[in-house]
Amino acid sequence: MELHDVWFVLIAVLWTGYFFLEGFDFGVGILTKLLARNRAERRVLINTIGPVWDGNEVWLLTAGGATFAAFPEWYATLFSGFYLPLLIILVCLIVRGVAFEYRAKRSEESWQRNWETAIFWTSLVPALLWGVAFGNIVRGVKINQHFEYVGSFWDLLNPYALLGGLVTLTLFTFHGAVFTALKTVGDIRARARKLALWVGLTTAVLALAFLLWTQADSGDGESLVALIVAAVALVAALVANQFGREGWSFTLSGVTIVAAVAMLFLSLFPNVMPSTLNGDWSLTVSNASSSPYTLKIMTWCAAVATPIVLLYQGWTYWVFRKRIGTQHIAEIAH
Repeated sequence: MELHDVWFVLIAVLWTGYFFLEGFDFGVGILTKLLARNRAERRVLINTIGPVWDGNEVWLLTAGGATFAAFPEWYATLFSGFYLPLLIILVCLIVRGVAFEYRAKRSEESWQRNWETAIFWTSLVPALLWGVAFGNIVRGVKINQHFEYVGSFWDLLNPYALLGGLVTLTLFTFHGAVFTALKTVGDIRARARKLALWVGLTTAVLALAFLLWTQADSGDGESLVALIVAAVALVAALVANQFGREGWSFTLSGVTIVAAVAMLFLSLFPNVMPSTLNGDWSLTVSNASSSPYTLKIMTWCAAVATPIVLLYQGWTYWVFRKRIGTQHIAEIAH
């Protein structure tokens, strides 16, 4: 296996980790409006992800940085062609971070309500747009012979990509609901499980349609295996949720995300951005990659740094593993 193939796999792993981790905290952010009934419950939801949301975003920064270094042509075409949706995502992530930090700075209800509304929308919009973006990457876009995107913003809003956006939106919301059930106690835990059932059923319908479409359009035997794993894991997550096995349900919803993202990258390889104008103009792992020397240096750096980051992030989740409820929220923070 060539180094550019290795880095394609590593970037796929980074995006998978990002969607697994950021997926549930996007979902929790959405649930602040769908599940929480009062200020105390919204605070409980925010506290479940408070210690980890910023660490989860490190995976996005690493994925973007690795793409820039390992596949500069891919990075340039992607970030120029998808400039507007990626800018919207970036603004949402900035506002979302500010909202987490500033919500509790003042006790006025209007102040906290406005920041909570910001958390909701800045969780929902990226959850939708990431699916749209990856739908277009897998489907292909208008790339000319100079490896430049020549389509418009409206070309990105095609039925396949929009369906992908609905899949990530519902899947992340389901992932967030089972995470909430895993991390809370009392009535909010029971309601999270109930909501997870209905969101999960909706996700199953949308995801099956999207993944079957992907398989029919660009899949192979390996992507079919990933599709089957994703479907089975999602059904098993719903069953575990119904039996109150929140740990298993969360793990299986995570497996669903991992398998679904793996299927997309398996369907994409060896392309990194297919051209719908001419197959010869597609960006591939070979024509979009950096030099072998650059990839070699990056590989050594990743081998040293990655285990440290994983250990530190795993330790963070272990420290903040306890369930919480409204009884743990100080009255002043309500």
